[in-house]
Parts: sequence; structure tokens; C-alpha cells
Amino acid sequence: MLSPVVAGIDGSAESLAAAEWAARQAVRRDRPLRLVHAWNWHPRQTEGEPANAAQRHLARRVLRQAEERIRGAVPGVHLTDEQVEGPATAALLKAAEEAELLVLGSRGLSGFTGVLVGSVAQGVVAKATRPVVLVRTGEEAEDEHFPADDGSPSSRTGYLDVVLGIDLADACDEVIEFAFEEAKLRQARLRVVYAWQPPSAISLGPGDIALVNDPARAEEWQGFLSAVLKVWRDKYPEIEVLEAVVEGKASTALVRAGSAASLLVVGRRLSERPTLPRIGPVTHAAVHHVGCPLAVVPHE
Repeated sequence: MLSPVVAGIDGSAESLAAAEWAARQAVRRDRPLRLVHAWNWHPRQTEGEPANAAQRHLARRVLRQAEERIRGAVPGVHLTDEQVEGPATAALLKAAEEAELLVLGSRGLSGFTGVLVGSVAQGVVAKATRPVVLVRTGEEAEDEHFPADDGSPSSRTGYLDVVLGIDLADACDEVIEFAFEEAKLRQARLRVVYAWQPPSAISLGPGDIALVNDPARAEEWQGFLSAVLKVWRDKYPEIEVLEAVVEGKASTALVRAGSAASLLVVGRRLSERPTLPRIGPVTHAAVHHVGCPLAVVPHE
């Protein structure tokens, strides 16, 4: 049985946008879509069965709303749903274990704080062992595509680039392969971005001060990036790969690249201490500030 694409549903606008994106992704991957709604169960609550019945009724209504939206937007998807008792983060992490990938919503843009990612989504991203995609409120099918010739939004044009943020000091096969597969599914270009920062004068020895402004440093990183990607170019000859080596902070480069992408892919190293999950500063910045759908791929 094929592993499904799973979307977490809570009735919010962001979760509905995520569910619709997940439906399109399920069709692209030829996978079923499973909607999961988790409602908190408190062993000590005194309301008893009537309260549970009310929660189940609300869950059914939330799932039905999502189903109606998906069937109208993506009629070809094979759709199932599931109600789960328990804390949402734990329930979604369990669902993710059997999923091709898990799709969750982010809360959209705020003039004060940027993208607000809910505690559930952030907790899942930090602990999941399968890829997690975060989708912002308002994401539409047209947002994944180039505009039409007249500049209007269209879902019939080609897909925007898939962008891969790569760390050449820790280039992970799982993350690179995920990005190539996503570009292949969309018949899109893959833009690979590596950001580097020159060493500071403080960190260099007395004889190394000239290296701070070494004009060949970017060229060396470019050669390293090309070498890392060569085997993947050979494996995916049909994918047009664009390489970008930029000087500056990785978080800034990825947020900029994600502004014109159909998907941004970043990695997250699995913690050796599961009780203290971390997503790393670059992935953290992408989670909070990138506007396009963001795939966080865990790796060893």
C-alpha cells in the first residue's frame, strides 16, 4: 500500500490552504491523501462522554469542510480522513511516521512579526522523522506557476523553480534527492543556493589576513558546489539545474530565493538528543519568514 500524503486539519484558514496544497501534491506523487484532525483528550476532565461527543461532532464538521474544499479544487485525489484523540503535536508526529510527507499550515503574514508558525507546527517540524511541508495562509494553485503572458495568475503555465538551500559542509543525500524529485514532479528547474561568509579578521592568524577579501573564494565554493551536484545531474539529466553561490547570510539568501519559488527545500539534522529537538538557525529563519511552501527534510 502506498504511503499517503498527510495533511493536518484544525479548521483554520491556514490548514485548509495546506490541505489543498497537499491534495495537489498527492496527485503529483500519485499517492492518496489522508486528512488528520486531532482533538485534545484530557484523562481528568469531568465532562465525560457528552464533551467527547461534542468534540467528535466538531472534528467531523472540520473534516467535512476540508473535504468539500479539496473535492472542488482537486477532484482527482483519492481522499480519506481520520479523527485522532490526544495532543495535536503527538498525533501528527505519529501520523507522519507512516506518511510520504506531512503538510501543515502556517499562520500567514503579520506586519509586526512576519510569519507566525503555530506551536503545533513548530513542534512537529522540530521532531518529525519524515519531511514536513509548511504552507502559508492564502496559498493558491496559481502561486506555484509563472504568470500568464498578460501577467495574470495562471495554473496552466509552467511551475516556478524549486529552490534547494544547501550546506556544503553537510551536503545530505536525502535533502538533495528530495529537491530533485520535487523538481522532476513539476518539470521545473531546480535552483541550488549556497551562501558563504568570509572569515573575520579576528578569526584569522597573522599570516592569513589577506584571505578575508580573497577574490577566488567564491569561485572555489562554486567549484565545490558543482562537484557535489555532478552525480545528481547525471541521475536526473532531464532537470535543468541552476547554481547560485552568494556571499552573505544563508537565511537572507533563502528568504530572497523563496520569494519566487514554487517550493523551498531545506534540511534539518536529526537530534542525537530527542528530548531537546532543534531545527537550526537557518531552517528556523526559513520557517518563520519564507512566503512560499517550505519543505523541511530531516536527515542523519
